[in-house]
Amino acid sequence: MSTSTSIEWTEVTWNPVTGCDRISPGCDNCYALRLARRLQAMRQPRYAADGDPRTSGPGFGVTVHPAALAEPLRWRRPRVVFVNSMSDLFHAKVPADYVAQVWATMEMTPQHTYQILTKRPERMARHLTAAASAHGRGPLPNVWLGTSIEEDKYAPRADHLRRAPGAVRFLSLEPLLGPVPSLNLTGIDWVIAGGESGPGYRSLDLGWVREIRDRCVDAGIAFFFKQVGGRTPKAGGRLLDGRTWDELPTHRAKTP
Repeated sequence: MSTSTSIEWTEVTWNPVTGCDRISPGCDNCYALRLARRLQAMRQPRYAADGDPRTSGPGFGVTVHPAALAEPLRWRRPRVVFVNSMSDLFHAKVPADYVAQVWATMEMTPQHTYQILTKRPERMARHLTAAASAHGRGPLPNVWLGTSIEEDKYAPRADHLRRAPGAVRFLSLEPLLGPVPSLNLTGIDWVIAGGESGPGYRSLDLGWVREIRDRCVDAGIAFFFKQVGGRTPKAGGRLLDGRTWDELPTHRAKTP
């Protein structure tokens, strides 16, 4: 199912998979987990499966939705698409052959730009490297690969991302929970940073963001500041030192 979205750096979300498990502190206040619980209460059939209560929750069991694979083929105009806003395509419970089917859909729709974000870049790198070797093809030019990093402890996720064959690589430092001094930005095309929002949000120190922004500016990397955060996504606004940072990678899918 695809839906329009309020996420500032994309246009639409597409969820051929739903459900996930929390694996690091950035997942503690997961909006998707809260939303899945509400959707299950509304009897949405895509959210019937429950996840492990220790790491997931009601309606958030990992579930593939093959019927959703054809959706992008029906879209009339080119779109920027966030893939699996309600899951992680490289979760261990998503079969490799199903990931391949998602890739096939993206290959058949080169007019769309797809953004794939994972907290499991190790599996992404393994899968895409093996697929490239088996088929002798390079990365799809309309697919951007990203990983989430919320604390310096998880900066090595960027190393795994660099090993994944991709046309564009990006980082989502959201929710940013601390400084990331050891983060290596080599080979990164785009950095998104932002604070946490929602119940129990953890406050953002803009000094952490400035350090990242300055490194991006010096390296010529596109920088996007999504939000300061707060009780609601718009509570703290989007300004950083008096301006909005809305930079995007220059690469886009081309309409055939």
